[in-house]
Amino acid sequence: MASYSNEKEAYLKRLRRIEGQVRGLQRMVEEDKYCIDVLTQVAAATKALQAFSLELLDEHLATCVVQAAVAGGEEADQKVREASDAIARLVRS
Repeated sequence: MASYSNEKEAYLKRLRRIEGQVRGLQRMVEEDKYCIDVLTQVAAATKALQAFSLELLDEHLATCVVQAAVAGGEEADQKVREASDAIARLVRS
């Protein structure tokens, strides 16, 4: 089971809002809106995705990684590596 299952509906709601922002960007381009206005909305959508990913990462660390650490062994090492890799991807993006 995914660590975010208890918050699944809230996460889906946030993703639908972000999807709406991206569709709004498409409309802005279709309607030849001013570049700076489009870029402002791109920044807002990017920030929304970053906030979502950080919340999901926090959930993962608090549940999956903690549970694996308690169990110990190879699974703990793997979960820490996965989390570290995910953090690195988020920092690079």
